[in-house]
Amino acid sequence: MPKMKTHSRSKKTFSLTGTGKVRRYKAFKSHLLTKKSKKRKRHLGHTGYVDVSNEKMVKRLLCLR
Repeated sequence: MPKMKTHSRSKKTFSLTGTGKVRRYKAFKSHLLTKKSKKRKRHLGHTGYVDVSNEKMVKRLLCLR
């Protein structure tokens, strides 16, 4: 059986913390920024965590079991 390939976009988007949580980048910070408030853009710059219900799927995309 061939090796499983990692999903290319996922390896650029998600990273694993030391405790096993999946860190993600927030959406809506790439364009159309003039209409968004400073506070909103500042908070979008911080990373968030993938919800527990989606963690299994993301780890599968990253070829982690």
